[in-house]
Amino acid sequence: MTDTPYPASGLFSAPFLSRKTSTSRPCLLVPTLALLAQLAVAAPARAQTLAAPAGSSIASAAAKGRLLGSVVHEKTGAPVEFATVALLEQTTGNTVDGAICDDQGRFVLTKVKAGLYKVTVSFVGYQPRTVENVAFNTNESVVDLGVVKLAPSVQQLGEVKVTGERELVENKVDRIVYNAEKDLSNAGGTASDVLQKVPLLSVDLNGNLQLRGSTNIRVLVNNKPSSILASNLADALKQIPADQIKSVEVITSPSAKYDAEGSAGIVNINLKKNNLEGVNGSVNTSLGTRGAFASGTVNSRQGKLGLNTNVGTNLFLNLARNQSRRTDFLPGGQQSTLEQRGDFTNFGGGYFGQLGLDYDLTPKDALNVSVRGNVFNFTNSRAQFTRFVLPTVQDEYNREIENQNGSHNLDLNFGYTRTLPRPRQELSFLALYTVNNGQTNYDLDQQRYTDVSSYIDYREKGRNDNRNQETTFQTDYVQPLDSTKTLEIGVKSILRNVRSNYSIEADSLNGRGFELVPSRSNQFRYDQNVYAGYLTYGFAVGKTLTFKVGGRLEHTRIDGDFMSDQARLQTDYTNLVPSVQAAWDVTKDQKIKLSYNRRIQRPSIFYLNPYINTSNPRNVLVGNPGLDAELTDAYELGYNTYINKSSITFSGYWRQTNNAIEAIARTVRAQDVLPIADTTRLLYTTFQNVARNATYGLSVSGSTKPLPKWNLTANVNIYYMWLRSQALNLENGGLMHNANITSSWEFDKGWSAQFTGLFNSRRVQLQGLASGYRSYNLAVKKEILDKKGSFTLAVINPFNRLLIFRNDLASDQFTYTDNSYFRNRILRISFNYQFGKLENRPARPKKSIRNDDQKEGGGQG
Repeated sequence: MTDTPYPASGLFSAPFLSRKTSTSRPCLLVPTLALLAQLAVAAPARAQTLAAPAGSSIASAAAKGRLLGSVVHEKTGAPVEFATVALLEQTTGNTVDGAICDDQGRFVLTKVKAGLYKVTVSFVGYQPRTVENVAFNTNESVVDLGVVKLAPSVQQLGEVKVTGERELVENKVDRIVYNAEKDLSNAGGTASDVLQKVPLLSVDLNGNLQLRGSTNIRVLVNNKPSSILASNLADALKQIPADQIKSVEVITSPSAKYDAEGSAGIVNINLKKNNLEGVNGSVNTSLGTRGAFASGTVNSRQGKLGLNTNVGTNLFLNLARNQSRRTDFLPGGQQSTLEQRGDFTNFGGGYFGQLGLDYDLTPKDALNVSVRGNVFNFTNSRAQFTRFVLPTVQDEYNREIENQNGSHNLDLNFGYTRTLPRPRQELSFLALYTVNNGQTNYDLDQQRYTDVSSYIDYREKGRNDNRNQETTFQTDYVQPLDSTKTLEIGVKSILRNVRSNYSIEADSLNGRGFELVPSRSNQFRYDQNVYAGYLTYGFAVGKTLTFKVGGRLEHTRIDGDFMSDQARLQTDYTNLVPSVQAAWDVTKDQKIKLSYNRRIQRPSIFYLNPYINTSNPRNVLVGNPGLDAELTDAYELGYNTYINKSSITFSGYWRQTNNAIEAIARTVRAQDVLPIADTTRLLYTTFQNVARNATYGLSVSGSTKPLPKWNLTANVNIYYMWLRSQALNLENGGLMHNANITSSWEFDKGWSAQFTGLFNSRRVQLQGLASGYRSYNLAVKKEILDKKGSFTLAVINPFNRLLIFRNDLASDQFTYTDNSYFRNRILRISFNYQFGKLENRPARPKKSIRNDDQKEGGGQG
């Protein structure tokens, strides 16, 4: 083989790798795990050559020795891409240096000093091989190991049996990873159920997602944005079955390479995918008291071509009741009172499908294309009684309201990656087109009562058609300067186009039927174009300190108008977004990290849409198209350590936003916002850039294995939030917390069980408080059919038939209390069956676009 040198691309920490991927018997692990293992070796923070400890007999900067070789499959002779090569002292076994093979299986280690060594070659899915007594007689010796053959761990499996132990929660340098596929109670649920259990996250039953107490987060699917999540995050999370989720990543301190996303961070949902040779698939079904779903997946890879497809359907049912009371303070010391109560039912579901293709054009050129579609509809049927009492007037009526909501989504993704000659040198071109078409319609009949009968005195129809379209182009380039320094540069453009066409028709039963109400009907157009460029530089100082600094420049142009009255909105702004990350490997098992970044959070259509839904005329919510982007400074200090079979992470953080978008509620006369001659007051809620939001917190998460069959994972997040608005002369603050604990036990004969507890304290709002909640999950699993299939029985909230949510608001104009009671005791049984015949194939990294910059909303009913 050629002896052209290839710079060493990473170090190899054998003790760390064995702890993470240890197996009880030889097995074939999925390539996703292989990729994680290789990334642990090749990450820039570890890309430096690992020198021997100070004082070692083999440490020398003058050494020029080289170790060459190549790694191939024992039977086929095919190169083993990205295999790990470690150079160790023969006598002590201490790691001296390491490298990753290139796409031809070749490797080279440089600067090897005279001495006696052994060489270990490994790759997930293969049996490791060690070459003993490799002698370097001088500091300039060149040793060629020739061809090193690796034997597969298992031959021609009819199924994949993963016996390696992965933690339920993994703490990495820049993120926390929750391995959802290891959680038994997720079977048959939705993404909302999964996210409730992820450290640092909290989800209420309306679907509102928070990260460390902030809703300023961006949710991605497979590292890229999705139109499924674009318009209403709460509803969208119900569309993704839990059984399709492999893991959830929480990135609290994104680098400049990411879009200048909001204050809290990024939540990335990784769906299950496959990089193995052959054909395999799975069938998943679930039936419960609050929903059902069925899905099927088929993956195929032969040679350079890989195909994967997934189709399914899901249904859900929510039952709840609601009570609210509002007291308005009127001039002259008088008061009015509004009381409302009702029952409602949410029922809906949809269909989803996905098709992906990846093709290796050449050993250095990879192409991937995917399309994902979704059709989702649900109906909210509500009966609501209203009593409005003035000092001299009492108004009582009942409304039968039916809300119909639907969405149709399509994501098209294209990626091309070119691997350049130097290790880790890479150029990629990415494109994304995503569109969401949504419809929100309601019909209501208003009834009044006499002593002997009831009659309908008013009817109304509301229609809102909205469209959210994004087109994105992105180019990224990675340039390794040497084994410890890496430069990343890229450009990106996001072209967003939003449309909202809304109308109201009313029938006052005057004989004319339904008539358009022009003052409550309009068409809204909103275009937002973002042009960005970034530069990051990663480097190491010595053997234990790594840094990554960068900056991102983003220019935003906004152009919007109301087509009916020609009201126009135009603005543009430019933001510089710096980021600094530092990590210190105190010891092999202890790490400290420090980070600072500035983030920008643009409002999404949820906050901008000016459509007024008046199905409840006493409480209305409307978006504000004049909102500005939020700017947030975030600081974090973290400490991670491993003690025997336990890991624990402490993180202290502070973030501050000076123009935070907050929901503002006030009472106004109905005739001031609605085209009716009504001087009674309604609660009018919209969004404004009015608050300074400061959050100070400490989070602790950890996992341990007290006994060989017992796994225990827990996390606690305690934080203090202070909200202040000088414009509104309002301020509020308080100490809050959220926590979860998961305990699982592996029994014999394929049985296992798991308990999960979720705890969320009350939440502070600018004008009040929202209550917390508790939830408990129990699950039992039995593997059957030689572990090809499994049944899971889960019970959610066996101790609580109802979950109660209380929302309290107050100002000098009003006090408002709202109580919602959700039926949430759930019994669910799920079945999973896996089929197929697979062989190991090294996974090639596939890149995709991430749009992480919009403030999402949802869960408002």
